[in-house]
Amino acid sequence: MTGMLPADTPRELILKSSDTTNPDYGFTSLENLPIEYLLENGVIVLDKPSGPTSHEVATWVRKILEVERVGHGGTLDPGVTGILPTGVGNATKAMQALLPAGKEYVCVLELHHDAPETEIRRVIGEFVGKLYQKPPLRSSVKRVLRVREVYYNEILEIKRRLVLFRVGCQAGTYIRKLCYDIGEALGVGGHMRELRRTRVGSFREDEHMCSLYDLKDAFMFWKEDGDETELRKYILPIEFGLGHLPVMNIRDSAVDAICHGADLAASGVVSLSSNMKKGDMVVLKTLKGEAVAVATCDDTSDRIIKTKSGIVAKIDRVLMERGRYPSLWKKKST
Repeated sequence: MTGMLPADTPRELILKSSDTTNPDYGFTSLENLPIEYLLENGVIVLDKPSGPTSHEVATWVRKILEVERVGHGGTLDPGVTGILPTGVGNATKAMQALLPAGKEYVCVLELHHDAPETEIRRVIGEFVGKLYQKPPLRSSVKRVLRVREVYYNEILEIKRRLVLFRVGCQAGTYIRKLCYDIGEALGVGGHMRELRRTRVGSFREDEHMCSLYDLKDAFMFWKEDGDETELRKYILPIEFGLGHLPVMNIRDSAVDAICHGADLAASGVVSLSSNMKKGDMVVLKTLKGEAVAVATCDDTSDRIIKTKSGIVAKIDRVLMERGRYPSLWKKKST
């Protein structure tokens, strides 16, 4: 059985107070958002091909969709394939929120000499938990020693000197360095021969993934024939990219204040995820499920449930445009 990423942390929704949402404001359903809106607020589970850089792929997506802004969440080396989470328009703001979600890869490790299968399994099983890593020479970041966590290693197949395994790890983990270290621990040497990213938080390889060709065809079907069926499969609401985060659901009256930069007060919270800690990244949502902002939790779930005043979340990045909900907070302050 495959292990768990931080995005899989089980959480319950705790009710703090009761309230209803006005159907006249916002989107009542995230399933039938206008395509034009998705092209400014959508995320794509893109299957990056081997060869181009992640930046080049993002540029191609921008040209394919004829939009001004496209950003990706988590760089893949040119030779690596797999999930490249991509934000379109306003959704580029949400890409940074993928950092705590965890990532999963399937890797081919090539050993330089023969080693007993039992020893291979034993050694790879030891590379779980917090590991010290120094980025490889070809890395684009400063080569300083740092700690990264490997959540699980699962060997899928061993064929002579080739080892196929699945690894779940913290963002910023270098799988190339992991393969090198495994080879050194076995005493035979080794290197990463092939790598594919199969998951980033809520983005999974077997759900909604599309290639650049798929995306181009889907866009042309919509542009030329008005058929938006395929495009809807691939451009998902921004909320999809935030599904790994704990949530605070807020009142209609608090939405526009947050869109103008206000932090979230306890009185604005209707319900929230359990097991949240101070400092956790959270997503603030309307009672219809629309993402309003990404914030930093300022207390624990248990304490927020009981408190009646004060700031409970500090805004990091506003995702919703101003004016979707009325400025009810201004009326209260006058």
